[in-house]
Amino acid sequence: MATNEHQSAATSGLRKPVFVKVSDLKPGTSGHTLTVKVLSSNTVLQKGRPAAQHLRQTRIAECLVGDETGAILFTARNDQVDLMKSGTTVILRNAKIDMFKGSMRLAVDKWGRVEVTEPASFAVKEDNNLSLVEYELVNVVDE
Repeated sequence: MATNEHQSAATSGLRKPVFVKVSDLKPGTSGHTLTVKVLSSNTVLQKGRPAAQHLRQTRIAECLVGDETGAILFTARNDQVDLMKSGTTVILRNAKIDMFKGSMRLAVDKWGRVEVTEPASFAVKEDNNLSLVEYELVNVVDE
């Protein structure tokens, strides 16, 4: 029994991540942790020659991901591209919302993590694609 108490004491110092749903995502927000299924992945940019050791390869893929509340485009970069295979369930840790041509994109930078996890049981609500919603940038001027 002592080992369980020891473990909980060791982990209690860490803040447990609060998992959010895709439908909760808003422009200009960050620090999201969510479990999503990958519906599709399309490589949109591939730069650099893999043969040249010193040259870093840049790869970007747009992946449609989602949960039971909605779907959103996730921008995968470099090593993340390999993890974002169609049908895979992933946990996105410390994800943020980037705006691209007025619509939301989910991204995980160097401060976050993409982890492949157990297949989720939910069906993705594809008819609520947050990346299809266009936002207009409005500058509020104080008089």
